Amino acid sequence: MPTIHREGPYRFMFYASDWNEPPHVHVIRDRLDAKFWLTPVRLQSSGGFRPVEINRITRIIEEQQEQFLEAWNDHFAS
Repeated sequence: MPTIHREGPYRFMFYASDWNEPPHVHVIRDRLDAKFWLTPVRLQSSGGFRPVEINRITRIIEEQQEQFLEAWNDHFAS
């Protein structure tokens, strides 16, 4: 499960078994795990995060969207 970005308390990653789904990223903090689609950026499951954190995470993903998609494509293209 490659970590593709860290910011504040958040770790952005995907699972190796995610290859059969559209591009997305999991956001981990403590025992919480939210899932966001990358094209377009939208929440798939909140994983217990509060709305204020979801908004913060969404902004981070929007800022890093190109990097995240590149990491996704690099990982699953091989």
